[in-house]
Amino acid sequence: MQESVHSVLTRQVEKNAKAIILLSGGLDSATVLAIAVSQGFECHTISFDYGQRHLVELHFARDLSKQLGAKTHRVVSVDMNPIGGSALTDWSIDVPVSGVDTNAIPVTYVPARNTVFLSYALALAEVLGADDIFIGVNSVDYSGYPDCRPEYIAAFEKMANLATKVGVEGHKLCIKTPLMTLSKAQIIKLGQSLGVNYALTVSCYQADEHGLACGVCDSCRLRKQGFVDANVPDPTQYKA
Repeated sequence: MQESVHSVLTRQVEKNAKAIILLSGGLDSATVLAIAVSQGFECHTISFDYGQRHLVELHFARDLSKQLGAKTHRVVSVDMNPIGGSALTDWSIDVPVSGVDTNAIPVTYVPARNTVFLSYALALAEVLGADDIFIGVNSVDYSGYPDCRPEYIAAFEKMANLATKVGVEGHKLCIKTPLMTLSKAQIIKLGQSLGVNYALTVSCYQADEHGLACGVCDSCRLRKQGFVDANVPDPTQYKA
């Protein structure tokens, strides 16, 4: 599941191999799509309208999918507002802006979100005949989400091969996490080497309808620091 930067840049796959890419419109998922394309996969992107307050990310995801060379792009509606429990899906909970707390799971964690998203991606993989699913989770520069850990990804991959027709028939399904052990700065440098235009991405938890970032939420802070550490100019457009 995990790959070094070298293997990311040099690995090639069999001709016509298909992959499903979870694409949010953010920095990490855009990099993951570029990685999969560079490795020779026929890429099919999937994004989710799950009732998130930063809905503008879907417009960025659509444009990124086309710009980076995916063959198809889908948007799946999964309304998680009635469940709530997160600042991203419940407007009565404020998005934290006081800084990243590494000792607690933040209120921006959406209960079971990656499990829901990966399940849809898994279904699409079965239908399209894809053996690989790419997701941009990261255990280094992240906000404490339990469903971004290697242990979770390994468990989901095991379940995927037990719960599907293709798995039972011997087609091993793999969940690829090429960013898992990279810092945000390393991700940015890798993406740059693959031609990702980060001005076309949005990471902010409360970006406005034009994609302007707040600059103070956890995601913005991690992104801003990543560009500083990478010594790369930050192309993010922030609110005045």
